[in-house]
Amino acid sequence: MHLSNTENRMTPRFSVSDFLAVVNQSLEVAFSAVEIEGEVASFKVNQNKWVFFDLKDENGSVGCFMSVYGLRTPIADGMKLIVRALPKVTAWGKFSVTVQSYYPSGEGSLHKGFELLRAKLDKEGLFTPERKRVLPAIPAHIGVISSTQAAGYTDFITILNERWGGMRVDVAHVQVQGEAAADQIIAAIRYFNESEHPPEVLAILRGGGSADDLGAFNDELLVRAIASSRIPTLVGVGHEIDTTLADLAADVRAATPSNAAQIIMPDKREYIAAAHHQVSRIIAQFDSNIDVTRQETRRLLARSLEAAERRIDMSLNQTEQQCRMLAAYDPRAVLARGYAIVRGVACVGSEITIQQSKQTITAEVTHVAANE
Repeated sequence: MHLSNTENRMTPRFSVSDFLAVVNQSLEVAFSAVEIEGEVASFKVNQNKWVFFDLKDENGSVGCFMSVYGLRTPIADGMKLIVRALPKVTAWGKFSVTVQSYYPSGEGSLHKGFELLRAKLDKEGLFTPERKRVLPAIPAHIGVISSTQAAGYTDFITILNERWGGMRVDVAHVQVQGEAAADQIIAAIRYFNESEHPPEVLAILRGGGSADDLGAFNDELLVRAIASSRIPTLVGVGHEIDTTLADLAADVRAATPSNAAQIIMPDKREYIAAAHHQVSRIIAQFDSNIDVTRQETRRLLARSLEAAERRIDMSLNQTEQQCRMLAAYDPRAVLARGYAIVRGVACVGSEITIQQSKQTITAEVTHVAANE
């Protein structure tokens, strides 16, 4: 730098590069960062690395530059943005601002950015029902990502303990709105997923708020982190009417943090009542089975008794018949009818015995004649 005397005033003289360096240094001192609000125009991405667009209003326009990796939510011409940026003069003498962060301004721009990113991620299949997993029925270990100072977190823990209790709950305290929120939630998801003993389910929670307040949950990198989590995820953000892209990417969506607790953990009172009902049904069925068995036993016993009586009657009849037969063939009965039993050899001179009913006679055979 040189100094020249022009009309008694000391005027600095710079080379072009020195002048640009001094200007940029002055801008850094005067504006460490600025926020600029305007409408997007001439948006474009070069070489899939650099993003360029203009912010304009009715009286002026300023060029904006950023890395494509900073493009966390879609930007399109016509959207109204608030950018946080550093002013700078380029080596070619063009004034622009280097964007550090940005967020849509106004409900229309928020909605447009939401729909653009929703369409993009939906096309990639991040929201399809087929990729969603079922949460464990009664998890013993739960991971929570939320602000521990928020009422929604307090409601979640209270209801969780009322419904079951005794489970392990690990909490990652994060901001749930503002510029740092999305990155902190992403870091917490990564932490739980890389844990040696990861939780069985991951709950990401935030209470109600305006569309601006919930903007972190429409961040593209956060939505992708939720979709790629190896731990099943449940997102309970905002009120029942609020829907964020994080909700759509999660395995399960809860209407509110309180509803998230109801979804994750069943009510032990309902389980106890169901167990009592089941026991009552088992006892009633057992009693019914006993009654059926008792009746069947009585029926079988009656049939057995009837069969036994029939067999006894048949045996008695057979015995009576046999007795009658024995009586009919009893020699004493024959003798009583006047017959006699002769014992001995029928030859002349032999001795024979003649048995009658009341006496026995011994006689000598004097004559034997053959019957014709």
